[in-house]
Amino acid sequence: MDFDEFVGRCEQAWRIFVTGDPGPAMSLFSRRDDVTLANPWGPPVTGWADVSRTLEAAAARFRNGHLSGFDVLTRFVSNELACYHEIERGEAMLGGRSELESFALRATSLYQA
Repeated sequence: MDFDEFVGRCEQAWRIFVTGDPGPAMSLFSRRDDVTLANPWGPPVTGWADVSRTLEAAAARFRNGHLSGFDVLTRFVSNELACYHEIERGEAMLGGRSELESFALRATSLYQA
């Protein structure tokens, strides 16, 4: 799979994530000890056990969400490393609220081959 295909899988996984389902996003993360996640609702965590718990907790904050777009700000790809910086725009019912709220989430992802 090339990097563009992988980015497409990531975008689809995050579209599902904002509905409250972390499964597809979780499948994209490394199981290595150095896997790290810094999500907007908590401190950064390292290691698959903590990353998986954090993804589950973060997804549980979303209901009935949809992503309307991914604005790519920076993209760098080499044979060993890729960096992707974007703004993810969408709407969801957040944290138990009953109204859809717009959000713009700044996301930076680093991938190691």
